[in-house]
Amino acid sequence: MTNQYDLIILGGGASAFAAAIKANELKKKTAIINSGLPAGGTCVNVGCVPSKLLLHAGEVLHMAKNHGVPGIELEVKNFNFNKVIEDELKMVEGFRNEKYEKVLKNLEYVTYVEGKAQFSGEKEIEVNGEKLSADKFIIATGSTANVPPIEGIKEVGYVTHIEALKLKEQPKEMAIIGAGPVGLEFAQMYSRFGTKVTILQSRERIFPHGESELTARLTELLEKEGVTIKTNVEIKSARSENGKKILSYTVNGETEEVIADEILLAAGKTANTDALNLDVPGVKVNECKAVAVNDTFETNIPYIYAVGDVTNLPLRLETTAGHEGTLVVENALNEKKNSIDYNTVPYAIFTDPGYASVGLTEDAQMERDGVCACRTVPFEVIPKAGITRRTEGLIKMGIHPKTKVILGVHILAPNAADLIAQAMVLVKNKNTIDDVLNSEPVFPTMSEAIKYVALSFTKDISQLSCCI
Repeated sequence: MTNQYDLIILGGGASAFAAAIKANELKKKTAIINSGLPAGGTCVNVGCVPSKLLLHAGEVLHMAKNHGVPGIELEVKNFNFNKVIEDELKMVEGFRNEKYEKVLKNLEYVTYVEGKAQFSGEKEIEVNGEKLSADKFIIATGSTANVPPIEGIKEVGYVTHIEALKLKEQPKEMAIIGAGPVGLEFAQMYSRFGTKVTILQSRERIFPHGESELTARLTELLEKEGVTIKTNVEIKSARSENGKKILSYTVNGETEEVIADEILLAAGKTANTDALNLDVPGVKVNECKAVAVNDTFETNIPYIYAVGDVTNLPLRLETTAGHEGTLVVENALNEKKNSIDYNTVPYAIFTDPGYASVGLTEDAQMERDGVCACRTVPFEVIPKAGITRRTEGLIKMGIHPKTKVILGVHILAPNAADLIAQAMVLVKNKNTIDDVLNSEPVFPTMSEAIKYVALSFTKDISQLSCCI
């Protein structure tokens, strides 16, 4: 006997839960099938929530020693790595209970199933020995950290972000492969805890998709804190020696080695599609195993949709995954054509200072339009930054040279992820710099930086008084 549903959702993360909540609102009989990570998926269990707690702990340690206020001398009496990790895991459990497990109990039309699902026929899956069928399916199974093809890496052993969030012993030395958001955040986090950290990056610079002027400054700041960053690296092999893990690599034609207690893999992710039997319904995946979808989240099979990290969509964020989950249900069940303009979605790296961006970088604007009107302003000229002694950051804005429409804003500053919210609205609404110049931000705040960078297109901002 086959259990019949209106909708079956494969996965249990942000996009899957958003889809289940929307389906419940529409009073559609829905099954959500989850395996691997507990309910909530990556973000709440092994991603955004736990990593930001540990980053905050590292920031507290760092600021105690580097607050820069004359007349105040602070001392860190103790740092207990295990207690910090215990607190992180306890908070994760609380978030998961409040935001996912309790939510599930109130979804009248949704059945939650733990088990590995795979397609077994047209409009049919098998899970835990049972057959389930539905009119529509949503694939939201997420992704898993890549294991690069490095000789000896599996024998030597490694950790991903999952294990790095719950290590029982703090490593004295850590090598991190990859310099994207995960690699950079974990590098600073562990460095501030007292671990000697080396980043090995295959590309020319860290986070190559970001605004190069700002990521170059972030590189300088991380190195100043003690993080070693090697770029243009080709890792050749891994081996164990005297209880240590050794990575051999070449950089600029020279062979070098780094010795570590732990190797953290942070070199991208692979979509979780291998175990789904997608060849049964004939769902197409790309060369990276990601489900190929169009801008309304449809696969090549009319009754199957996909959202989140499992897809070829341009951004892999908690915010986009959740929004995609809501929109895809309306598309699948109500024949809507919802989509997301990913060019107006902000993203962030939660280092300190943080990096946040929305819209086009200078390189992207040059590639698209062949011209860029861009300005960069150091936070040294922002009064609040001077007051709090956090002047190390930069803000950059790109506009259309004729219409003055704001095409991109990029921020390197404390709490950059919070500051980018205003810029998101400006880019999304196609505002001009004149709109910003006619605004009155609160003084003194870091958010004044957005008005300062807009003013820099028409004025010498070094000649302005405080209240602009």
